[in-house]
Amino acid sequence: MKTTTTKHWLWSLPVVALLGLLSYGCSSNGELGSSAEAAQQVYVAPGEHDEFYGFFSGGYNGQLGVYGLPSGRHLFTIPVFSQAAVNGYGYSEETKAMFQTTDGFVPWGDAHHPELSQTNGETDGRWVFINENNTPRIARIGLDDFKTQEIIEIPNSAGNHASSFVTPNTEYVSAATRFSIPMDEEDLSNMDVSIDTYKENFKGTISFIKVNEEGKMNIDFQIMMPGFNYDLSHAGKGPSDGWSFFTSYNSEQANTLLEINASKNDKDFIAAINWEKAAEYAREGEGKVIPGKHYRNYIDHEEGGIAKSELIEEVRVLDPRELEGLVYFLPTPKSPHGVDVDPTGQYIVAGGKLSTVIPVHSFAKMEEAIANENFEGEVMGIPVLNYDSILHGEVQNPGLGPLHTEFDGNGYAYTTAFISSEIVKWDIEKTEVVDRIDVYYSPGHLMIPGGDSQNPDGKYLVALNKITKDRYLPTGPEMFHSAQLIDISGDKMKLLLDFPTEGEPHYAQGITADKVIKEQKRYYDLSENGHPRATTSEKQTRVERDGNEVHVYMTTIRSHFTPDNIEGIKVGDEVYFHVTNLEQDWDVPHGFAIKGANNAELLIMPGETLTLKWEPKKVGVFPFYCTDFCSALHQEMSGYIRVSPANSSTEITYGTGQ
Repeated sequence: MKTTTTKHWLWSLPVVALLGLLSYGCSSNGELGSSAEAAQQVYVAPGEHDEFYGFFSGGYNGQLGVYGLPSGRHLFTIPVFSQAAVNGYGYSEETKAMFQTTDGFVPWGDAHHPELSQTNGETDGRWVFINENNTPRIARIGLDDFKTQEIIEIPNSAGNHASSFVTPNTEYVSAATRFSIPMDEEDLSNMDVSIDTYKENFKGTISFIKVNEEGKMNIDFQIMMPGFNYDLSHAGKGPSDGWSFFTSYNSEQANTLLEINASKNDKDFIAAINWEKAAEYAREGEGKVIPGKHYRNYIDHEEGGIAKSELIEEVRVLDPRELEGLVYFLPTPKSPHGVDVDPTGQYIVAGGKLSTVIPVHSFAKMEEAIANENFEGEVMGIPVLNYDSILHGEVQNPGLGPLHTEFDGNGYAYTTAFISSEIVKWDIEKTEVVDRIDVYYSPGHLMIPGGDSQNPDGKYLVALNKITKDRYLPTGPEMFHSAQLIDISGDKMKLLLDFPTEGEPHYAQGITADKVIKEQKRYYDLSENGHPRATTSEKQTRVERDGNEVHVYMTTIRSHFTPDNIEGIKVGDEVYFHVTNLEQDWDVPHGFAIKGANNAELLIMPGETLTLKWEPKKVGVFPFYCTDFCSALHQEMSGYIRVSPANSSTEITYGTGQ
């Protein structure tokens, strides 16, 4: 009996496959011509470089992963919103200030959406921005040294999800609140009200952060919005430059059991923001300036790379009920997640995660509808455009659960289908599916290098799979998420490679390596080290006591510390090791760690100065050593520090090579 049942089940498989084919209209082609062909396409020989950098958000690890494409090699992790013991970021005295917020010291973040800086609508290799969802912040990372240079906090926000998306010349980085909260109409302060007054009291905000030529960020203005959930964004380009588009869901304004109560309406909205007009209003002093405390943390390069925190007290808020032409709502089915603008800037594509179609809005038709006041209502003074009047077309059979779209620059769009686990390729003008490919498990975002710019590279696509199921060696209950590299250079998509990623990548950005390599910093010029505690030669090394503070001015070079024997430290002292790496060769960092430290090590790049604070709790002699293998005599690169009782009369002495 058991054998018969199995045979019947096996015979049913072709039927299931046929039904799937008929349902979707196009066949899935996840297979390759051959494994050898795929291996050849992704193989990067030893000593050769990948063609692209891929910057992958780390999600709940709070960092930014750097991968080479097409190899899938994990090259580096850039610490951003979370402390990193690997190099002391967030632990060293120079970097602690990067985690300052109005909620205090916050050493963890939820990093979602990286976005490369652009010039004339093309990626330019200067910076990459990334948002933090939990404690609303945006960071700017310099691509000359792959370090976080600045983090700005976003006030009047709860869940900074729809960010960080740049305008075509990086004039602005935008940010929108994911979770609306009860806001006082006068000053946007968070109110103590019953949660079931959501419809009466809850509001959202959309923020535009100005970026100057050096990269400095400041919040130019915020726009008060209805109490929806704001999810994703992209800026317009070409004819739609000057506008930004934000998806929103929960137009029902529900506050409990959202998977049911926020999924009732047939359509939610894309918010079209005329940011050029908003910026003009802000320049003219429109809106109101209200209290809005937030921190801007930045690396002060003029003072040797020490992080500083600047508390900003106010923010300008614009109200669309009072300022004409600021915001319009584009009705969009259903619970839209992603919103993407094609390379021509003519079409706005929404990913309605509960929709059976992909709606494609026309920017020209949107402008015409605004001019003709073709509205079907308003929400909080914001006109709602007529759906049919702005529609370019609807993509039929796009897979189940369409989320995000990117473009190849050749007239085609690619959309992830979360539920049916596939990537769907479709013709933008005809809004017709032309190809589809299975991916392993539930893709969220996808990435084509330059795929959200005016000039996509259009060679590879990376599917970022959300559910932690993979096809690698098992690692117990916890697994990394899987990314898949797909060749999109031909008519048919081809799967080339699976590779694991750190944390949960929500989004990624890709850029040709040559745009980044040419500006790479190999080491820090010792003669330009402006750190106030720098020691640029061994002759300057010293140990100084100031009450219960002890400052050790130390240098490292292959293969010793100066000084490497220190006495006169007492229990209860605060000891600051200011360590300068004297090397001036690429790829010769030195580490510093000491027994009993309760923070981290330091990893000091050539020409750099970093500081570790150590508070000895016990009497004895404690070793310190270099943690980064730097030479054949790396093991010998160590020293000792003597700690005496708190009431000891032992004087400070120090030396090397006695």
